[in-house]
Amino acid sequence: MATSTAASSLSLLFSHPHSRQPSVRGPAAGSHLRLPPRASPSRPRCASSDTTATKHRRPAEENIREEAARLRGPAQGFSAWYEPFPPAPGGDPDERYSLDEVVYRSSSGGLLDVRHDMEALARYPGSYWRDLFDSRVGRTAWPYGSGVWSKKEFVLPEIDSDHIVSLFEGNSNLFWAERLGREHLGGMNDLWVKHCGISHTGSFKDLGMTVLVSQVNRLRRAPLSRPINGVGCASTGDTSAALSAYCAAAGIPAIVFLPADRISLQQLIQPIANGATVLSLDTDFDGCMRLIREVTAELPIYLANSLNSLRLEGQKTAAIEILQQFNWQVPDWVIVPGGNLGNIYAFYKGFEMCRVLGLVDRVPRLVCAQAANANPLYRYYKSGWTEFQPQVAETTYASAIQIGDPVSVDRAVVALKATNGIVEEATEEELMDATSLADRTGMFACPHTGVALAALFKLRDQRIIGPNDRTVVVSTAHGLKFTQSKIDYHDKNVKDMVCQYANPPISVKADFGSVMDVLQKNLNGKI
Repeated sequence: MATSTAASSLSLLFSHPHSRQPSVRGPAAGSHLRLPPRASPSRPRCASSDTTATKHRRPAEENIREEAARLRGPAQGFSAWYEPFPPAPGGDPDERYSLDEVVYRSSSGGLLDVRHDMEALARYPGSYWRDLFDSRVGRTAWPYGSGVWSKKEFVLPEIDSDHIVSLFEGNSNLFWAERLGREHLGGMNDLWVKHCGISHTGSFKDLGMTVLVSQVNRLRRAPLSRPINGVGCASTGDTSAALSAYCAAAGIPAIVFLPADRISLQQLIQPIANGATVLSLDTDFDGCMRLIREVTAELPIYLANSLNSLRLEGQKTAAIEILQQFNWQVPDWVIVPGGNLGNIYAFYKGFEMCRVLGLVDRVPRLVCAQAANANPLYRYYKSGWTEFQPQVAETTYASAIQIGDPVSVDRAVVALKATNGIVEEATEEELMDATSLADRTGMFACPHTGVALAALFKLRDQRIIGPNDRTVVVSTAHGLKFTQSKIDYHDKNVKDMVCQYANPPISVKADFGSVMDVLQKNLNGKI
């Protein structure tokens, strides 16, 4: 009979370049969200509810932004501002800044955080906010059809809808990972993957960038008319893609600093295609970050990295969206890949805000998952939070979290301590094997999702996460952005890696007998 051989290279196809542990109930340790006693609330409608209640089609000559302006109701008195994070010992307890100021650090040089007028928000019961947010899901009423701006009152309550720059981001799929949980994770029956990468530019960064670019748009326009000539960022790929797309939509120049030869071609082409000024620098992400901070200190360019806490206000809506998708029931665990570490804090902030305002009664336990080649938070956690030591990150397939000196480490520590959280790591082989297993059950995961999945495998093996725990793994980017990692793995072209789940194509002669031999061999005689 004719024989066939396994292809040695994917160039055949690619020829071009807990026992259940309880969630955290009651006031989270260190929570910065505090409420006064709640008065008996009246139930007035927010201005936005009028836009979703109408059943009449808008006039043909009117677009959805103009319709929103026409239907705008009175201001509801909600507000937000910047405060130091954490408050500096001996610092000014009244230090705060308007969101309309261009400021990135406190007077002591620390981070800032966006704080909301929780007393004003608490005038409405949790049931009101649940109903309001649910009423906006999937609509086209501007800007509430966005998964971010459907929670506008919790994000940027004072921004005019006409200043918002939205690509209808968010509302991403919550995928029931039935087969992965059942067959590979000891019978987990409540395992979910939050596909934040199913978004306009293919990553969760859209959630934060819509907020930041909207605020820049507000600052540039009358009556504020701030002299901001562009928006800049350092990036490992996904931030630059999101910034470039939203700036292109708003007509604002974007400037991107990228580490040369350290991001995927798919990530690189996005800011180029969107018209950004792209600088490829012979350094790593941390070097790019130092340079962009120096440049934005000298030029009228607005800094878009997660040092800027505005982005976290958008990213926290993914946590609120998870609660919505579970009909406002709280999962037991949420596992988030961690690089610059703003996202783990954003998830905590979203969950905690909902708890404080009565939308839910507890928060989940959080897990931050890091690549072993870029794991400063994991080392800090293992030291008992005694000493944080930045590192020079080594190369990892999870390139978007290849960061050795994360800006938001203090934010991450607050989130993890408040939720009795855990930090876990994944080697290159562990993250790629986890990615491949997930793909074999119907996903198409990015390497960063592989890091989070590998952490889940370890926590299941340690029996920290139980088979019946409702667990959400956050997938931060679309797998199509990282196809080279999959090509290398299935080609078994990774040094010192077994690639045990590799599935290379098979080279077969173009005749019936050869094809039948291969099918019978590979399908174990089932045909």
